[in-house]
Amino acid sequence: MLDESNLLLDAGGRRKYHVTLQRRAYGLNSAWNIRFDTVTGRVCGKFDSLVYQSHHGISGEMSVPIAMVRKLTPEDYDDLLIKFGKKDPEIIQAPAPHDVKGADVEELDPAATDDSSGN
Repeated sequence: MLDESNLLLDAGGRRKYHVTLQRRAYGLNSAWNIRFDTVTGRVCGKFDSLVYQSHHGISGEMSVPIAMVRKLTPEDYDDLLIKFGKKDPEIIQAPAPHDVKGADVEELDPAATDDSSGN
């Protein structure tokens, strides 16, 4: 679960999907079970909704329409984990350089450093 409206579905065999719900599914993160309903009844059919039972004071099953199911490449999968804060990026970018206020450089007058006393 990425958040209450975005899920990752692992279908086995390196097949992963991003499921986006049409609205937030409150209490989904504490649900005991989650299932996908479809009108066709086929495993490979189009899923119409996600059904779950929440334990946050809501009785009965909740159903949330599915907006989109998208197959992910390994790169897409990692990008989503990073985007939703579930994984740290592998390359951490250094902060942008900023100006540092420093001391001014003062040139010395070569004539002022001559020792005219002969010592």
